[in-house]
Amino acid sequence: MPVRAWRVRLVRGPAAIVAGAVLVAGCAAGPGASKGGKTANMAASTPGTTVFTGASAPRVPAVSGNRLGGGTLNLASYRGHAVVLNFWGSWCTVCQQEAPEFSTIARHFAGSKVQFLGVDVADSTASAHGFMKHFRIGYPSFYDPSNRIAPSFKGFIPPTAFPSTLVISPTGRIVARVIGAVSVKGLTSLIDKAASPS
Repeated sequence: MPVRAWRVRLVRGPAAIVAGAVLVAGCAAGPGASKGGKTANMAASTPGTTVFTGASAPRVPAVSGNRLGGGTLNLASYRGHAVVLNFWGSWCTVCQQEAPEFSTIARHFAGSKVQFLGVDVADSTASAHGFMKHFRIGYPSFYDPSNRIAPSFKGFIPPTAFPSTLVISPTGRIVARVIGAVSVKGLTSLIDKAASPS
């Protein structure tokens, strides 16, 4: 199948920043989101950043699955690292907007105790690989064509709103959630918070 979805012109116009980390609202993935490689765009959950502290910081569920490109991934194996878990799809125009930000942030934290992981949702492998190559995304992603991982987070990640991002502490607690696209400054601040000893 031709790789077309991520070749949409990126929108660089002004957007309101919500809580310092979010640029714009997200895309919604429904049962037909990836059929024929077409883009599904509609208003998703209200964008924003939620920070969880102390006892309110929930533990991440046990999540494992296929890795985009082959093999498997297990979220628990990253315990001891701060983890940034980003839910995305090549068909999502807002994911296209935030991809350069993610690429920049991941390179900034390369070699540190911060691990970036993606969850590629409702996508074809060809389009997903094209997206990652185009935006220079080097970190691994779960391959989740049936969108089974987001519902595992039970209320912390809207199951049909993308992009969404979780920032997870080295002890396996969710310290922040971003619904919508991230900014370099906002996400870097949340990562620093997660990686710092409490």
